[in-house]
Amino acid sequence: MPENQHGDPFEDRFAAALRDTGHSFRSDDPAALVGRGEVRGRRKQLLRRTAVLGGMTGVALVGVGATLLLPSAVDDTRRTSAATGPAATASPSAAGPSPAAAFTGDDILRSFKELLPQGTFKDEQAQGTDSLMPPHAHVVFDDGKGAAALGLSFDRVEPGSEQARQRATCPDKALVMYDDCTTAELPDGSRLALFQGYEYSDQRADTKRWYAELLSPKGHHVVLTEWNAPAEKGAPVSRPQPPLSMEQLKEVVTADVWKRVVDSRPSRRDRSATTEAPSPGMPGRTVADTLAGLLPEELKVTGEGGDGSEYAYLVVDDGKGGSLVQINVQPGMSDVAGTLFGDDAEELADGRLVTTRQSPGEKGAEGVVMWTVDTLRPDGLRVVVSAFNTPAQHQDATRDTPALTMEQLREIALSTVWDAGA
Repeated sequence: MPENQHGDPFEDRFAAALRDTGHSFRSDDPAALVGRGEVRGRRKQLLRRTAVLGGMTGVALVGVGATLLLPSAVDDTRRTSAATGPAATASPSAAGPSPAAAFTGDDILRSFKELLPQGTFKDEQAQGTDSLMPPHAHVVFDDGKGAAALGLSFDRVEPGSEQARQRATCPDKALVMYDDCTTAELPDGSRLALFQGYEYSDQRADTKRWYAELLSPKGHHVVLTEWNAPAEKGAPVSRPQPPLSMEQLKEVVTADVWKRVVDSRPSRRDRSATTEAPSPGMPGRTVADTLAGLLPEELKVTGEGGDGSEYAYLVVDDGKGGSLVQINVQPGMSDVAGTLFGDDAEELADGRLVTTRQSPGEKGAEGVVMWTVDTLRPDGLRVVVSAFNTPAQHQDATRDTPALTMEQLREIALSTVWDAGA
């Protein structure tokens, strides 16, 4: 269960990028995003669902606020040139690269800036398509009403996969607080999500985060995010709303040039095969189904969600109010055992590691507690289960304690059903 409860889509793609790079060295996910164990799995899932990247300097995507009047119209000629002939890494005389030609970071920045309204730019950073890291761009844009961070990211998703089903959808309000989110199917069959929310789900700062996320039928995945501050975190708000309206976000994220950027990225079929592999212990079942089967009989499930393969959550009620229960099932975690489990971890006779935590919930949510049991099998399979005394962890507590006891959480995490097929 990540610290970043707002479901930043940028982080999702960054996590995928780290996974991608990690496959060059080992079979499991890299440990860079697992500094705090219970955070890793849910961040990955939230990121996918909310489709906003964030967290890496210069790679963060940005979210935009609401109810903003359109800035002055952008010159049509500039928009046309960006959409039809951007980013040449071919000869200077070429109208644009062939689908197989690489895009440099400068190419992507140039096309990105041409699609934006009139204004000034600074802190420009970008990664092209000739790297294992997914291409992206980041700028600080000022249309005269205040500097704002903007981020753009790209990747490819296997059509029809579980990842594809999670992309360009609205996050569950049980997990993410936001003002508005809509989805639509475009004439070409692409799915578009437009999100208006906040950098911090508890709104401890006035930083707004808006984004547009596009997924094409062929798996082109593009996310444009913006904030009403010059950085997604740690910078004072510089304007009431982010600079781009929802319509402008849509216009930029649907530009044809971005599909060519995705197409020019080297193929990595092994990545999709790995990330789509089902989790151990659940042949033909989702994590949510398996978790529900392990609950005490007196608990009624009133809500559920998850990515189907590694993460799931249930909202349960024992007659005393809703309680959020979350689980991450992550194979290949042996290499980060030292990070996740300290000297105080319990080691069972069969080599399994167990650690427990009872801690406050998310900042800003009054009275919320989080009870967690984290386990690691000798084969590297990690199962971590948490329960809250609220049906949505960004909301105030609705009951004194979670609906599951620590002993019940332990039984779920150590159940042999997770080991089946491992």
